[in-house]
Amino acid sequence: MRILLVAAVIAAAVTGWIGSPVASAQSACADLGGTVNPDQICGVHTQNDTYLLDFTFPAQYPDQQAVADYLRQTRDGFVNVSGMPGSRGLPYVLDAKGTGYRSGLPLVGTESLVFEVYQNVGGAHPQTWYQAFNWNNATRSPITFDSLFKPGSKPLDVIYPEVNRYLSQEQGLIDAIPPTAGLDPANYENFAMTDEKLIFFFGQGEMFPESAGAVQASIPRTTVAPMLAL
Repeated sequence: MRILLVAAVIAAAVTGWIGSPVASAQSACADLGGTVNPDQICGVHTQNDTYLLDFTFPAQYPDQQAVADYLRQTRDGFVNVSGMPGSRGLPYVLDAKGTGYRSGLPLVGTESLVFEVYQNVGGAHPQTWYQAFNWNNATRSPITFDSLFKPGSKPLDVIYPEVNRYLSQEQGLIDAIPPTAGLDPANYENFAMTDEKLIFFFGQGEMFPESAGAVQASIPRTTVAPMLAL
């Protein structure tokens, strides 16, 4: 059913149904029809006979447009799927919870926002996945896995065994990641940074069996510090 959601998002984009870009850098919560509470957490709630939708996330992440674009596309694809003929097990559920992380000084450090997205669209098993956003305050630009490290460095030679070690110690998943997946940078795109840790997020079924659910693994930041480009 997640494939159906992706297809619905693409169809929505082609027809223009997703809508126009965010009007300003401060408008993600308003653009999604949400409200900001005194703790600066945005809440979006929509409920009807066919679906239940909830988004919660810190409202002050710097790249508001990227956040709004992702949540809007995810929402629109989900709503489209819920309205398809033959939909079963209604109401469908979409719940995206965002958690913020920081490292360094406020004006020159980094900020991360990671969404844990739970979706139930009537299939045998609900799905949970992650979407991470990372921002460099010093350069006012997004951070990707590639730009996080110095050119020519080989961070996965360190990260892969560290993640496997963490999963073995904390979750009993011994040698959980095979080398073909563990050395593929595409599998580490969802991450967050603090002063102490580098945290990686793996959606359900992406790197592990479906039964393992969504998985997080953290490694000490000191293990990759010499390779960091920040």
